[in-house]
Amino acid sequence: MTSSDALERARQSFSSRAWSDAYDALAAADKQASLSAGDLERLAIAAFLVGQLPHSVNAWARAHREFLQSGDPVRAARSAFWVAFVLLDLRDVAAANGWVARAQRLLDAGAHDCVERGYLLLPAALRHAASGDPAGALARFRQATEIGERFGDPDLVALARQGEARALLWMGKIPDGTALLDEVMVAVTTGEVSPLVTGTVYCSVIEACQEIYDLQRAHTWTTALTRWAESQPGLITYRGQCLVYRAAILQVRGAWPAALDAVKRAQEWFARIPADPATGSAFYRQGDLHRLRGEFTQAEEAYLSASQWGRRLEPGLALLRLSQGKHDVAAASIRRAVDETRDRLARSELLPAYVDIMLAVDDLAAARLAADELAQIASALDAPLLHAQAAHAAGAVLLCEGVAQAALAALRRAWAAWQEIEAPYEGARTRVLIALACRELGDEETARIELDAARWSFSQLGAAPDVARVEALSRTHPTAPTAGLTAREVEVLRLVAEGKTNRAIAEDLFISEKTVARHISNIFTKLDLSSRAAATAYAYEHGIVSPST
Repeated sequence: MTSSDALERARQSFSSRAWSDAYDALAAADKQASLSAGDLERLAIAAFLVGQLPHSVNAWARAHREFLQSGDPVRAARSAFWVAFVLLDLRDVAAANGWVARAQRLLDAGAHDCVERGYLLLPAALRHAASGDPAGALARFRQATEIGERFGDPDLVALARQGEARALLWMGKIPDGTALLDEVMVAVTTGEVSPLVTGTVYCSVIEACQEIYDLQRAHTWTTALTRWAESQPGLITYRGQCLVYRAAILQVRGAWPAALDAVKRAQEWFARIPADPATGSAFYRQGDLHRLRGEFTQAEEAYLSASQWGRRLEPGLALLRLSQGKHDVAAASIRRAVDETRDRLARSELLPAYVDIMLAVDDLAAARLAADELAQIASALDAPLLHAQAAHAAGAVLLCEGVAQAALAALRRAWAAWQEIEAPYEGARTRVLIALACRELGDEETARIELDAARWSFSQLGAAPDVARVEALSRTHPTAPTAGLTAREVEVLRLVAEGKTNRAIAEDLFISEKTVARHISNIFTKLDLSSRAAATAYAYEHGIVSPST
């Protein structure tokens, strides 16, 4: 086969979107004789799509030089933009900015009115977004959209419109943002944009849906991305991200083994892409799943791997520490994370865990403030999952404040929302709190039914720590409050009478030692007692425990 025949076959592979074959053939042809600028563009695109990002940068840079030498500064500017595009994927911001500046200089020098000016607005828009200026980002994205429409460039229009949509979401304009996301996806799913842009827009839109807790849209577009990726022979880029998105949805829906399988397969795909930062998301998701299953050593290893890839570890690592009984460590971690996070969407990811941890360390005031903030965010975003989280947090705080009836109402709302979302784990967590609220109200039978239902759900999921907690709660059968004691205080009194230390009681009830000490102080005050021995005697005399206990 002649070199020209080999090159023609490489072009055919590219046209048929057989990316691995196209990359191998173009790279081989390039070794025999330097490729033309057009073929270097093809090599750069194929290299990107098979995960060879440094090779893609090199090919785009060579195409840039070829266009300059042939006297085509506009095409050279476009190649420079794509160099910057890939460098941003590699998190090399300084080098990307340099290439954008070079492209801008070329266009300004010739006063070119061209679509490439629209492409060069995209990095500027991203800089506005990164600096916390979504309005500035929106203005740049809209300028880029107008240029794309004027020149009839569907790739630029798709990239710019999804940027507009995300900026609107960051500004809290959720209906407008989601409507624009749906419009963008029409162009993507009908094949109007190039493969290079298709995968990028898919991933951005799915991330946006996850940010606003729109699980249904995230599921719809993740399924579509999966189909698209599987239809591209040899495609490697985007396969790992697709599996991580899928794992997130599977986790919420309670399919934890399938979710673990997805993240492990994602890691295998990421291993084929040098230095892909998205690898950290796969390890973080794996850490979450191991934590929920009680596999704490494996969870810690996964979180540490995520950290090595630059992934923030909150709230996952803080929740792991809470599950390990390291309440002070968990509290310090989650407090720092919340204090240094200003973005509303990012805070909403942290606040549910913050409430749980603050309640565990008996910082009721902080938990109340966080629950109120979460409710405000849920109201603004109007996302079912956030409404469920906010109702759960409100119920948990009210329960600790001793307002059982109001807590029960909030928790019932949360339970209904979790059912609608099809989130069995979170639903079971809420049912545990419903049981505790019923105990506070003296309804032990309903409490037992709720605990039994929660235990069954946790067992089905493989949530070992939660099964243990429910079993510990089920071992006690508090009667109606005695002498003004709450149901939780009766539980604590029973365990004191069994001779358990404050630490052992804290472990049994999944609360902090500080909280146990507060409950014991309240018990002594309400019953006019002065020692644990006296409290033990009282418990036996009043049937809170029996000699056979």
